[in-house]
Amino acid sequence: QVQLMESGGGLVQPGGSLRLSCAASGRILSFNRMGWYRQAPGKEREWVATITNLGSRNYADSVNGRFTISRDNAKNTVYLQMNSLKPEDTAVYYCNILVVFGEYWGQGTQVTVSS
Repeated sequence: QVQLMESGGGLVQPGGSLRLSCAASGRILSFNRMGWYRQAPGKEREWVATITNLGSRNYADSVNGRFTISRDNAKNTVYLQMNSLKPEDTAVYYCNILVVFGEYWGQGTQVTVSS
């Protein structure tokens, strides 16, 4: 089993920045992929960004150039630095980890971009 604990959401004005964090604990093997997904009201959950334990990153087109995903393998923690936030970035952001034996989700953290 793997547990994920997210933090860092909140209310920010358009153009502002937020940093999300997600700490993983439990049975985490050396090879894994961590990432972030989001779900806006009335929409399906969508992929935002992922990073492997070797540091390979991928981003959705909608956030590429504005968001940066990073991780600290020693702390089993993944971060999402979100800059130039737009109202359409408003959503519940979910942390995700994919390991050899399964996939796990955090409880979600709300990000609201509004003036």
